[in-house]
Order: sequence, then C-alpha cells, then structure tokens
Amino acid sequence: MSIRKQIEQNALSIANKLYGTEIDSLPVQRTRKEFEGDYTLVVFPFTKAARKAPPIIANEIGEQLVNAMPEVESFNVVQGFLNLKLTDTFWISALTEMAQHDDLVVEGTDEPSKIMVEYASPNTNKPLHLGHIRNVLLGYSISEIFKAIGHHVVKANLVNDRGIHICKSMLAWQKFGKGETPESTGMKGDHLVGKYYVEFDKAYKAECESLADEKDSKLMAEAREMLIKWESGNEEVVELWKTMNGWVYEGHNRTYERLGVDFDQFYYESDTYKLGKDCINEGLEKGVFYRKDDGSVWCDLTKDGLDEKLVLRADGTSVYMTQDIGTADLKFEEHSCERSIYVVGNEQEYHFKVLKLIIQKLGREYADGIYHFSYGMIDLPEGKMKSREGTVVDADDLVDEMVDTARKQTEELGKIDMLDEDEREHLYYILGMGALKYFLLKTDPKRRITFNPKESIDFQGNTGPFIQYTHARIKSVERKAEMADFKFDLAYEGAIESQEMELLFLLN
Repeated sequence: MSIRKQIEQNALSIANKLYGTEIDSLPVQRTRKEFEGDYTLVVFPFTKAARKAPPIIANEIGEQLVNAMPEVESFNVVQGFLNLKLTDTFWISALTEMAQHDDLVVEGTDEPSKIMVEYASPNTNKPLHLGHIRNVLLGYSISEIFKAIGHHVVKANLVNDRGIHICKSMLAWQKFGKGETPESTGMKGDHLVGKYYVEFDKAYKAECESLADEKDSKLMAEAREMLIKWESGNEEVVELWKTMNGWVYEGHNRTYERLGVDFDQFYYESDTYKLGKDCINEGLEKGVFYRKDDGSVWCDLTKDGLDEKLVLRADGTSVYMTQDIGTADLKFEEHSCERSIYVVGNEQEYHFKVLKLIIQKLGREYADGIYHFSYGMIDLPEGKMKSREGTVVDADDLVDEMVDTARKQTEELGKIDMLDEDEREHLYYILGMGALKYFLLKTDPKRRITFNPKESIDFQGNTGPFIQYTHARIKSVERKAEMADFKFDLAYEGAIESQEMELLFLLN
C-alpha cells in the first residue's frame, strides 16, 4: 500500500474516532513548495462533525498520526491544512524496496470490478485515420491501466457497418470499380473501399452542379434505394455488402496489429440496429417515454435541464439512441460489467448525457456505471478532417511516415552496424511507434489537437524516443554493473538533498 493511502486511512480512522464522522475518502496532496512538509491533508471536511476550528482539528489529527505512524516525523498546521514530514529512514527504505524490483510494480485495487471499454468504432466505408489512432490509443491505454491495477477488462469495438454511408461506397464501386479487388489492385481492402467513398462524393457534387435542388440527385436516390434493399435482405446487395465489408475488416485488423492494440469483443451495427425497440415499449408502459400524435416516441428531459429526445420515428424505425439503449442492455446481459466506458470524441457529449439519463430512468442497475470518456478531436491546419473529401491523415500512411522518420534519424546517428536488416527494421518500428503514441497520449485528452502531417514529429526533447533512449541507457548501466559484479549500496547517512527528494517523490 502506498504511503499516501496509509496516511489517508490512518487519518480517516483517527478522525472518525475523534469526531464520529463517516467520511470514506480524504485527498492526500503533495505539500506546496513554500511550506515545510512532504504531504498535506485538508481537514475542512471534519469541521461540521467536530464543531471545532480547522487549526485545532489539524493539530489533534497530526498529534495522533505522529504516534500512529513511525513514518511521520513531524507536522505543522497552516490554517486548515495539516502538513506532514516523513522520516529520512522511510524514504531510504522505500528506495531500497523499489531497487529490489526488476519490473514496474503497480499498486492493485482493493475492489476489483468488471469494466467494458468501448473504443475504435470505425465505419466500414473507409480506412482508419489519425482521429481513429487517438481514439484507439486512448481506449487501449485506459484498458491496460485498469487491467494493471487488477480490474477485469472487456475491450469492445462497435463497428458501424450499415447505413447510407456504406451504400455510397458500394454504389460507387458498382458504377466505377470495373471489378477491382484488393488482390487485383494490390491495395489494402479498407483503402480500396475508401477510394470509392470519395468517388461517390465527387460524382455527387458534379451531378449537383447541374441541379436546381440537391434533393433531385439520382445518385443519392440510388444509394437510398440500395439501403432499402439491404434492409429488406436483397440477396445481391447483401452479398456485395459482405464482400466489401470483408475487405475493410481485413484492412482494419492489419492496422490494429501495427498499432499494437486488440479487442475482446466485436459488436456490429448490422446486428444491433434493431435492438432497443423492446426497451422503448417498456419505457412507454413506465411513463418514461410518450407518443406524439404522428406516432413518434419521445423522452421529455426538460426537467433535467436537457430537451426532448426522439427515440423512435413515426414510421416505427430506430434512431441511434434507440440502438444505443438496446446495445447497452446487450452488453450488460453478456458481460454484467459494473462500469461501461465509451471512448468517443467530445462532439458526442450531449448524446451520452441523454443515453445515461434515459437508461437511469428505465431503472437499469448498470446505469450509474456508464461513463463517456470524452476527448478532443484532431484538426488539420486547413480545418476539420473529412473522409468523404479525402482530406484525412491516413493511419497506415502516418505509421509508415513515423517509421521512415525513425529510419532516417537513426541512420544519421549511426551505431547500428551490429544489427542485421530485420533487427534494424524492428528498431525503426519501435522508435516510430513510440514517437507517435507518446505524442498523442502525452496531451490532455480533452484538448483539441491541430496536427500538420507535413511536419514530422520531433524525436528530441519530451518525446517517446527520448524516453526509450533513457530506458536503454539505464538498462545498459544495469548490465555493466551486473557484469562487474557491482553491488548498489543504499546505506545512507545525512540529510537527503532536495533533488534527491524530488526523485524519490516521482518514484514513489
């Protein structure tokens, strides 16, 4: 158990005995540099129960903490802030314990739970792009962090494999493709399908130039007709849909593999888009929803500070919210997860507020565990990326660019003569992916990023390759020390220097 957790638990135990409080958590913060101490407790939460001034409470808790914890050397009080100074003996002991571990040691959770993290969620009409990379890396990282501290994690991917956008690619391939396949062109399947999504948009815009109203577009009418045929199970359309989706799945999987991510569960919109209608009927019976005169079904959320939300069209067809309600039920039915995390861009924040609120109103036991992990989108200097116009940073191209940048910079530095060709290529891949992943993950997820694909990511300073280089140097020192049978002597007497203390805080 970390020293922060020990301080928190002891302080809570003391306060609960002294004042009869029932507080179950208490932040333990690093002491600000202008004050003396290592860690600080804020005692204001106890004032109501103690009926004493904050400085008195802080002194009472501080005195008992010194007696209860040999790690605490002394304390001082600044208004309602209790500053604790730990003994040098504790810090040296902590360093000794850390030195005995060869691998990273992560503190586990006392309450492991089952968590589903949904990320990626691509469309099957195009390849993955830079925005998907940020999504995928965030989702995968969250999953691995939860796993490392002891939670059981289900990594899920809800694939958007149906709809008018899918039919646009299919129709364009029928009209302009001349039977092209990934095998005949040498293109990855997702790139080939994405090519025809762009071709549809070009043809559509060209057609609209000669029309008084875009609604008169014959091309768009054909795409809608194809969607109707798909939904009615037309054999020819469904077969083409399966073929082209198969090309995309194979392409996406290759990209996931290059990014070093994986999934435990795939859901497909073609299977889930009809889900939720039973939930709507249930909600009508419970009074959660109401039906308008035209037959459409709505949820009135105005008393919750939101608006009215359509959950079923007048013709009885589903909307995205209908599907998401049903899919949430399916996820819980299959996995009984206590938390369900959706990694989706901040453009959908309102959607997930509504989803969680509706599911709470339906009385689902898993409702409170729904969490939208919102993150900022990625723009190009020219503006927002648009797949239909082909103005995106392709994921595969970006990975290739990063590997190529690593190759050029590493060859300029030299020191790779001892590596064969395969080892060199593996090194370039590790460096390139380290640069890309760290660049995207080091930024606050909520921040919107403007990325210029013409500028390679710097391999100096606060970058992934610099961290990799530092790790390699440390391992080299360890190997040389082992070869020389050198023993690290952690016996220490005297005061710990400020820089040493800073390092100990970071390690602890």
